[in-house]
Amino acid sequence: MTPTNSVPAPGGQTAKTTLAALQQWVNDSASLCKADSVHWCDGSEEENQRLTEMMLETGDLSELNQNKYPNCYLHLSDPSDVARVEHLTFVCCENEDDAGPNNHWMAPTDAHQKIDALFDGAMQGRTMYIIPYCMGPIDSPYSRLGVEITDSPYVVINMRLMTRMGSQALARIEQEKTFVKGLHSTSDLDPNKRFIMHFPEELSIKSIGSGYGGNALLGKKCHALRIASWQARQEGWLAEHMLIVGLESPEGDTHYVACAFPSACGKTNLAMLIPPASQPGWKIWTLGDDIAWLHLDDEGVLRAINPEAGYFGVVPGTNAKTNKNAFDMITSDTIFTNVALTADNQPWWENKAEGEPVTDWQGREYDPANGKAAHPNSRFTVAARKNASYSSLADAPDGVPISAIVFGGRRKELAPLVYEAKSWRHGVLVGAGVASETTAAATGSVGVVRRDPMAMKPFCGYNFADYWNHWLSLDNGTNKLPKIFHVNWFRQDKEGNFLWPGFGENLRVLRWIIDRCDSNVAAVETPIGLLPNSKDIDITDLDLLDGAIDALTSIDVAQWQAEMASVAEYLESYGDRLPKALQEELETVVKALRAA
Repeated sequence: MTPTNSVPAPGGQTAKTTLAALQQWVNDSASLCKADSVHWCDGSEEENQRLTEMMLETGDLSELNQNKYPNCYLHLSDPSDVARVEHLTFVCCENEDDAGPNNHWMAPTDAHQKIDALFDGAMQGRTMYIIPYCMGPIDSPYSRLGVEITDSPYVVINMRLMTRMGSQALARIEQEKTFVKGLHSTSDLDPNKRFIMHFPEELSIKSIGSGYGGNALLGKKCHALRIASWQARQEGWLAEHMLIVGLESPEGDTHYVACAFPSACGKTNLAMLIPPASQPGWKIWTLGDDIAWLHLDDEGVLRAINPEAGYFGVVPGTNAKTNKNAFDMITSDTIFTNVALTADNQPWWENKAEGEPVTDWQGREYDPANGKAAHPNSRFTVAARKNASYSSLADAPDGVPISAIVFGGRRKELAPLVYEAKSWRHGVLVGAGVASETTAAATGSVGVVRRDPMAMKPFCGYNFADYWNHWLSLDNGTNKLPKIFHVNWFRQDKEGNFLWPGFGENLRVLRWIIDRCDSNVAAVETPIGLLPNSKDIDITDLDLLDGAIDALTSIDVAQWQAEMASVAEYLESYGDRLPKALQEELETVVKALRAA
């Protein structure tokens, strides 16, 4: 089945855009890849249905139980193609130092030559899909535009959920005449011919050999973080790996916070937090679960938009207790990738807390000896509007004002439950030092401390030293920048018991953060930052261990001295580019710890 709106390729095409530069790039790409036809995506429901039906015929999708999971489908990846491939992901700028030690680098000329040789003929016998998209509300001045070329209809239907894709986006591209170019082909899925290359100076991306989300949905990490972070530095804003959530008090006041957590630190759960019965009258509004673009407005207020329109979430562990909003919203209109199936064709994953798998994520009869039934990185793709806590302000052109930026990590001893940075500059140091202790599920080893500055380690499109300097540059005299905090839900006692219940009860901590933003409560000054008085964290009706709240709101000076020595060693690895202000801030904390 060939979709309508298609034209032959590469010669004698009918122009589908008034923008000559876009048409020429499409023609050149079609010639290189030798696509049989070119289809310009309009984002319509009719187009989506045609592509879905086509993939059901080819077996790229299978229909799930339509009574229990209406309009839900399953896609199974090649077993070699199930996750991001950081070792095959490159930033290709002219100067290697601009990419930094936090990225793999390749010279642009070499990169183009290497990957274009793989694109040569990669789409023979296939349709080339042209996906114009907008990252952010279609009429927001903070949004940015892109066009992805792909031979994967699976990518098309996912990009329709994840971005504002189609005719409206194309109209804005033709008006503004600038866009990020993304060329993608699944090719033959050969892991030895798999590369994801970013050319930030050209605002372009080339990805081949993978159909997996972050490698193939080029609007996501490739554009919205790696390329956008480069754009943001040039244009004076921030592209961050952050959720955006609104916290509405019983009195009707709403504060918006942006939070950055490394993996396995509860980011998605916090984005969709449901206030517990212990916090009557509070409401949570989800504006984004993964990415935030932050701009200073004319008044010096930092405002945020979510560039995405959907969720591409890890599904194992999602159930009615851990994340009820997510669990409920993926019961319809959802694309599942690499989950297992029950006997009656319902999707299944580990810790779903209902049902039993009969086939695994490779379509085989389920055998525990083969490992997990669902792949640990199995995913759901669903429109953000399906979330019960979705905020209509996610579509607001001017975004929302950010009261607080919150960093977090998984530390069983070191970090207190919450603390506030003493200044913007100190907050940048806090973010630069973010670290988590690994879990066995993630790495096969436990307790290894990994630095993940601002939770951006795999996603910053340029040298981290320059990135921190850019963060520091925002403190240009405005007194309206948000306060910066650090949280740690994962403190344990010597027996390994968690000191804090987490999940919905984290709202109690967020309330203290809001109180600090509004200057409603005092704080205790320590060398590492401002900590709560234990009485100011609401622990009413919480069954905490004896001494837990005191442990959660205090620091061990010796441990922090060792931690800052580790942070210093990490920062020094960035050499002469490391901002002097960051070094000075570190020295200030070290001196205060010595004097404590």
